[in-house]
Amino acid sequence: MNQPPQSADRVIREAECRQLTGICRTTRYMMEKEGKFPARRRLGGRAVGWLLSEVSAWQQSRSKAE
Repeated sequence: MNQPPQSADRVIREAECRQLTGICRTTRYMMEKEGKFPARRRLGGRAVGWLLSEVSAWQQSRSKAE
């Protein structure tokens, strides 16, 4: 059977990113501009998202730094 390969990564949208990080949109965008948060990906039109793997890696790096 031809099935597409299972991707370990997925795109998360604004609400899920806020829930996972606990950081509001404005603060995340400022951190992104400063290189302190993973860059969002344009999904088309006005839609953006973040790769879950990048957000998870960012969270792990923050917990190690503290």
